Amino acid sequence: MSSHDFDPSRRRLIGAAAATILLSVSRAGFAAASQVVALRVWPSSTYTRLTLEASDSLKFRHFLMSDPSRLVVDIEGVQINGILKDIGSQIQQADPFIRSARAGQFNSDTVRVVLDLKSDIKPQVFTLPPVAEYRHRLVVDLFPAAPQNDPLLSLLEDYNKGTIDRLPEPPARPRGRPGQQRPLVIMLDPGHGGEDPGAIGPSGVQEKDVVLRIGKQLKRLIDGERNMRAFMTREEDVFIPLGVRVAKARKLNADLFISLHADAFITPTARGSSVFALSEKGATSTAAKYLAQTQNAADLIGGVKIDTKDRYLAHTLLDLTQTATINDSLKLGKAVLGQLGDLNKLHKERVEQAGFAVLKAPDIPSILVETAFISNPEEERRLVDSGFQQDVAKAILGGVRSYFAQGAAIARI
Repeated sequence: MSSHDFDPSRRRLIGAAAATILLSVSRAGFAAASQVVALRVWPSSTYTRLTLEASDSLKFRHFLMSDPSRLVVDIEGVQINGILKDIGSQIQQADPFIRSARAGQFNSDTVRVVLDLKSDIKPQVFTLPPVAEYRHRLVVDLFPAAPQNDPLLSLLEDYNKGTIDRLPEPPARPRGRPGQQRPLVIMLDPGHGGEDPGAIGPSGVQEKDVVLRIGKQLKRLIDGERNMRAFMTREEDVFIPLGVRVAKARKLNADLFISLHADAFITPTARGSSVFALSEKGATSTAAKYLAQTQNAADLIGGVKIDTKDRYLAHTLLDLTQTATINDSLKLGKAVLGQLGDLNKLHKERVEQAGFAVLKAPDIPSILVETAFISNPEEERRLVDSGFQQDVAKAILGGVRSYFAQGAAIARI
């Protein structure tokens, strides 16, 4: 541990320097000392997230320092413990942003966390209240400082600034029938990711991992088609906010949006595949309503800094464009459901509807596929089988083919 970063005699000098580069301070005050109970690091090519979970809300400040480049996070009201001391072992060599990390007791009331950096970054540090199984969290997100030609990263930046609802409309498509004069663009959305594991099976299998594997299988199959091309909202174990997933599909002018999930229920006997579309009048069943509420909580679990306006639901749901899109979504869902029925028992024989946030693109037919029940021990075993994952991918592609074989129109021609 470097005395350069933790020597209390340097506090006044560092404090003065930090005053000019102080980036944020959490809400002040807490009733009692907080204890850090968990520390997790999620590196990805888009951004790296470090999460500290604590028994109570954490008061913090953070600032950048140079020569060498590092991010300092001072956490007040906590004492160093084994979890914090072990932070260095949590950093992967392949992490694109963090070279190493350490923590020490800066003074009697403050723990200092230092992240040695590989490159210039733009940090975002914020707290999250308890949700699901998580207690109070302090989140440190490291984004690259230099401009990137990454549409997902630019969307994340817009989202965190609260400007994603003002993104420009996607450019008009070249005219011509999809799949003939131009390839079909299909956005695949493996649900959850990063801090949000999704549902967890009896043996500990996580939904986020299963659906990512299925998504990659499906992308390979789609890209092998002469007239189709697939993109993914995430290709790594990283958390992407729901609004960013929708915005990325619109930015890339997607013809279809397919969100991939693995269902769960309180009893292990529930089983089967399901397909869902957006609803403009409420859920078609209590189960669909509950599922939508569960999926929409992903932003709370995964961790989003700010709330953004839900302009899609507020302003376009009753628009004729949205109504037509929902009708197309139901047709797509029916085609995919028919193919899944040849592979697995269907949990519901029809496409259900509810207010899924991730299906709210007003001009892209969008469906959410619950591939199987990860809470069912038998279906959990099937979900981790590469052969079954491939069969699910083939079934979804078969449904897409059937949908377009019926002469389905795209949103923009």
